[in-house]
Amino acid sequence: MAFPEPKPRPPELPQKRLKTLDCGQGAVRAVRFNVDGNYCLTCGSDKTLKLWNPLRGTLLRTYSGHGYEVLDAAGSFDNSSLCSGGGDKAVVLWDVASGQVVRKFRGHAGKVNTVQFNEEATVILSGSIDSSIRCWDCRSRRPEPVQTLDEARDGVSSVKVSDHEVLAGSVDGRMRRYDLRMGQLFSDYVGSPITCTCFSRDGQCTLVSSLDSTLRLLDKDTGELLGEYKGHKNQEYKLDCCLSERDTHVVSCSEDGKVFFWDLVEGVLALALPVGRGVVQSLAYHPSEPCLLTAMGGSIQCWREEAYEAEVGAG
Repeated sequence: MAFPEPKPRPPELPQKRLKTLDCGQGAVRAVRFNVDGNYCLTCGSDKTLKLWNPLRGTLLRTYSGHGYEVLDAAGSFDNSSLCSGGGDKAVVLWDVASGQVVRKFRGHAGKVNTVQFNEEATVILSGSIDSSIRCWDCRSRRPEPVQTLDEARDGVSSVKVSDHEVLAGSVDGRMRRYDLRMGQLFSDYVGSPITCTCFSRDGQCTLVSSLDSTLRLLDKDTGELLGEYKGHKNQEYKLDCCLSERDTHVVSCSEDGKVFFWDLVEGVLALALPVGRGVVQSLAYHPSEPCLLTAMGGSIQCWREEAYEAEVGAG
């Protein structure tokens, strides 16, 4: 006799605050999970980058080498390298274990808003206020980028990378998708300055947030508008948005001290999570679990679902 398949559990939202970490690095400009979600990076206005175990609340290493505030960072697929970009116009490649600077790439004419590795961590892509995306070869000694994408008419606020695509959002109000296999560029006009873009986890959709306090979900291939999500406040700052670990909810920072969760399909607000008084500057969603990191002021907060019990000894 065949047993029926167990019903998948309804998605749980991370709304229980487990930890607040005072990062001790000025204002936290960005918080990012590593590839498996066991560690996180915080980017500080004091020029440092820090690596944490967020659930335990332990600082593992501090990376110093930027000349001005750090604005974004990312980890490689094998956890051996980090990349970061900042107000000093530099893109830095770091060795995780030693904490040393491996390479410092210069060429941008303004602050670097966003950095990403390609899947093999052989190339770093950086987006800047100078309206360009530059691609840096991690293995080459050449000081210049291997490629520059300069279609944006204003600053590049967000860059995301899949196995063969680059997704970029710009203050010029356009989201551009570069298909590297086909050598094609696709552009969707949103009209308001874009603050963040991302792929859905299934790779079928793109999510874009802009300074009209609206998030839009687009069909990646056709550009069709699938959903709009409103209720949060985003009129001044570059704030993060993302999809939850199972693509069930759209998630966004807000300038009113909350993180907003909307049901992706229904478009209705599911949760407005109060974080504190101020702007929720950045967020990161765990790759496979209902776990959220938020950044406000000089600290980060770690959130889990209501039913979560911290492991004994992990406190």
